[in-house]
Amino acid sequence: MQLTEDLSRLYGPVLTGSALQKALGYRSGDAFRQAVCRNSVPVPLFSIANRRGKFALAKEVASWLAQQRLMNPYEKTDHE
Repeated sequence: MQLTEDLSRLYGPVLTGSALQKALGYRSGDAFRQAVCRNSVPVPLFSIANRRGKFALAKEVASWLAQQRLMNPYEKTDHE
């Protein structure tokens, strides 16, 4: 899948920090942290021993993004 390859090329096989936040569409680090606290992040997150933060696999982020695109197609209105 091209999206998986692109994310992996940009960030490696694992996303964390601002790269993960941006890839999932959170406007700020605070919004992402709130989603983590509420357990509402749409992809599986994991911890790594002796590392700070949360991590997600690039392939799972790419899969979620592709699903969002298929489930929520953009429809252009006359006002755009």
